Amino acid sequence: MGSQQSWTRPVRRRRPARAGLLFAGLGLLLCLIGVAGLGAWNLQLITRSTEPVRRTADGFLHEVAAGDVDRAYERLCAEARGKWSAGGFSAWVRTPPQVTGYEITDVSVATRGGRPLGTVTVRLTREGGGSEDRRLPVVREDGRWRVCGDPF
Repeated sequence: MGSQQSWTRPVRRRRPARAGLLFAGLGLLLCLIGVAGLGAWNLQLITRSTEPVRRTADGFLHEVAAGDVDRAYERLCAEARGKWSAGGFSAWVRTPPQVTGYEITDVSVATRGGRPLGTVTVRLTREGGGSEDRRLPVVREDGRWRVCGDPF
């Protein structure tokens, strides 16, 4: 007496395309999360590298506009201090039309020859209301950022 199975399980259809799409979607999601993380890390890196350059230029220009030329002279790099004595720099800065205000419009940091170099683009306002755009070079020297080159 053969017994017969009363219940049989239906054959399950395989869906390899659905599984492949699921794994591809998960892979794409992981890549997007990685790209977003890398972008946030790069943004932090850029912000951290430009902020000291901005502060150095801001301090230098604030001192020049306020007439505190001696403190501004201390922010110059060795090369610039080699070009000008403290008295010569003071006379040069006080030559009309003097700088009365400024606005920093752009800050960038690059590496040249293994040495970091910042460039600050600034709009200088002079006596009489005239203004001009200038590039202020900023270099890393002895662990500090210093204004270098010809700032005016």
